[in-house]
Amino acid sequence: VQLQAYGGGLVQTGGSLRLSCAASGFTFEDYAIGWFRQAPGKEREFVTAISRYGGNTFYSDSVKGRFAISRDNAKNTVYLQMDSLKPEDTALYYCAAGSSVIDGQTPSRYDYWGQGTQVTVSS
Repeated sequence: VQLQAYGGGLVQTGGSLRLSCAASGFTFEDYAIGWFRQAPGKEREFVTAISRYGGNTFYSDSVKGRFAISRDNAKNTVYLQMDSLKPEDTALYYCAAGSSVIDGQTPSRYDYWGQGTQVTVSS
């Protein structure tokens, strides 16, 4: 099982990035996918999640209206489009897959976690 997050980088305030999460080793469409982030000295924070076939999406209040999650089950990939980025969005972003995810916010409901990709927003 592998989840590979990539697409992070350095961007100025107000800029955009698109993260991708590529999955392998399990039946992708059987799993909801979530994104979490962790900034230095802070706890891991829920960002967004998408249901197995993309019919339901969930966002934290801090990113609602700025971030958009989508998935392509044919490519075993989930995307996170991040617009209007702010310095407080700076963190290591992780994707995770869960077969019993309800609203996406509970880390313990996720079965697999990928390595993170760093997003840095300069002011």
